Amino acid sequence: MEDVRVIFVHDWLTGTRGGEKCLEPLARRFPSARLYTLIHEPGRVPAAIEHLRPKTSALQRLPRVSRYYRYLLPVMPLAAGWQLPECDLVLSFSHCVAKSARPPAGVPHVCYCFTPMRYAWQLREAYFGRSWRAKAADWLLDRLRDWDRATAPRVSHFIAVSETVRDRIRVCYGRDSVVIYPPVDTDFFTPSDVPREDFYLCVSALAPYKRLDLAIEACSRLGKRLIVIGTGQDQRRLRSLAGPGIQLLGWQPDDVIRDHYRRCRALLFPGEEDFGIVPVEAQACGAPVIAYGKGGAIETVVEPGGFFEEQTVESLCEAIRDFERRGTGDCSQLRKQAERFSRKRYEEEMVRFLGNVLQEKRPRNERSRAKVDCQR
Repeated sequence: MEDVRVIFVHDWLTGTRGGEKCLEPLARRFPSARLYTLIHEPGRVPAAIEHLRPKTSALQRLPRVSRYYRYLLPVMPLAAGWQLPECDLVLSFSHCVAKSARPPAGVPHVCYCFTPMRYAWQLREAYFGRSWRAKAADWLLDRLRDWDRATAPRVSHFIAVSETVRDRIRVCYGRDSVVIYPPVDTDFFTPSDVPREDFYLCVSALAPYKRLDLAIEACSRLGKRLIVIGTGQDQRRLRSLAGPGIQLLGWQPDDVIRDHYRRCRALLFPGEEDFGIVPVEAQACGAPVIAYGKGGAIETVVEPGGFFEEQTVESLCEAIRDFERRGTGDCSQLRKQAERFSRKRYEEEMVRFLGNVLQEKRPRNERSRAKVDCQR
């Protein structure tokens, strides 16, 4: 497939989070591909992605746009009108507008879908609360939802990041999809012989829907030490909630995150995620995970970790108490579980799927000839 002309489309490239971790292995695999995105902040994504020299939208010309781009959601559908050149395959990585890219005529468009636009569909209240501003935004969000549904036919094949997202794609777009789980760097995130310490850990973007307030308030109520790693727009509010024993470390490099995974008593994961790479990274390092029992976490978290059933402080407190009563026990199963989501597995499954899509596109006589060539 090395000679295939591939075009990647990504919502925005302003940091290295789950979406960029999914794009990066394919960027290495197809170094001659073209990459389109709304906004690119140079130096904030892996070198393999930078190598593709992302082509940005008109939003890139706005001054310091990376500081406030989330507030440009109403105009993103307009900015996403990419004119894609001739190619053999379009692969979009989408949780917002990337899936709306129009492929050239006859070219398959595969969408690796992190979720249908969550602000417009499932998580309005988590993002906007119940204020008068949220009510005022309903009209706009309804229009975005209509647009999101209307652009789904531009995709020929959907890939979902989890069974949770597969269900959402079916409900929101009326389309089926296959599940290919995102990659986790299980070669880097490994256990060590350092002893576990008496603190809990959160690793997350500091966004309201991540519900880190639950972890902070639960640990404060129980008198437990908590370390939070990450940055985001909810940072000021979370710092105001943090009492003694709660540390917010801000952004940290991967080696520091790995060190905390290896030493923490358990990872707390209180948000509802589409998949959730962080719990798998933690389990790869032998750390149990206490997660909210909805979303992608129910497909990845295993004992001696566990779940809490309601997004309330009381429910999380009870889950922590139950975890401590049970004890950590044998954590070897955690590493085995994490290895199911390796980067090698992800790349192999993606390349195989894309190869099958391209095979379907060929005329029947060419497909037969290619099959004979492969058998030789």
